[in-house]
Amino acid sequence: MSIRHGLLALLDRGPRYGSRLRTEFEARTGGTWPLNIGQVYTTLGRLERDGMVVQEGADEAGRALYALTEAGRAELRAWFAGPVERAGAPRDELAIKLVLAVGAPGVDVRRVVEAQRRHMADALHEYVRLRARALTGAPAEHPDELARLLVLEQLICHAEAEIRWLDHCETRLLRMVRGTRPEPPPP
Repeated sequence: MSIRHGLLALLDRGPRYGSRLRTEFEARTGGTWPLNIGQVYTTLGRLERDGMVVQEGADEAGRALYALTEAGRAELRAWFAGPVERAGAPRDELAIKLVLAVGAPGVDVRRVVEAQRRHMADALHEYVRLRARALTGAPAEHPDELARLLVLEQLICHAEAEIRWLDHCETRLLRMVRGTRPEPPPP
């Protein structure tokens, strides 16, 4: 997640101070990507240095307000218009763990797979519960609730995909243990 672009998107609604940006960011992402307030102010400092935001006075409590510049708006429009690059495989700790467990002395890879599957099944259950609660709460037409639902549904899809991949890994491991090869696909 680009914190930089997330803050620009929030500032597009009008001037904000740092802790309000943090609160709004976490609300929009359903609390799944918490921000450290230091990250917010460091990012605001860089955005200011790059001419994307300016300090625009202070609120009644004396907190510095940041506002989007025209360069910031142009950057935000370009970000929304372009795709998210998925070049190169991400470094995935689970994949690294499994490939290193294969053939490691004293490691039962199937137990590693099963422990991860149980963990993801529990996480999936929690995401589905949170989605159900969100659907019975505030109207999904509200932007913050819609954003929260989209995040929860993305987490559900990722958890389901990881469980499918773990099932595939287990099948592959069982074939290896039994010394069988998968049947070749029909011509």
